Amino acid sequence: MDRITKGLVLTISNILHWSKFTNDFGSKYQIVGDDLLTTNTERIQHGIDTKAMNSVLIKLNQIGTVTETLDAIRLTMANNMCAVISHRSGETNDDMIADLVVGTPAQQSKFGGPDRGERLAKYNRLLEIEEILKR
Repeated sequence: MDRITKGLVLTISNILHWSKFTNDFGSKYQIVGDDLLTTNTERIQHGIDTKAMNSVLIKLNQIGTVTETLDAIRLTMANNMCAVISHRSGETNDDMIADLVVGTPAQQSKFGGPDRGERLAKYNRLLEIEEILKR
């Protein structure tokens, strides 16, 4: 906890006792609900009800459909939480989630470091979208 109070940690993901931790540190730090929520609206709602996080990691290929993904983003945003659209390990070079980031009110994206093709594809797509939006 000392590292947290000194400001050396900015984001925490998947810890035990989320509700207490979020109560103690959530006003200063981003507490991300990830694997326990699995982009599932029922699980996200439970996390909201128990005040277990202040952000939700959204993974399109974790829940299965674009509709379910959009529902998860809407639920997260409707409860004043940060929606973080994320890649998954072992993904392909498909860059569709970059479009999802720009086309929804999600506040953050998480594609990983730009060291592999599947990640670079997403960053490159963001740059393409930026150029399109400048026109």
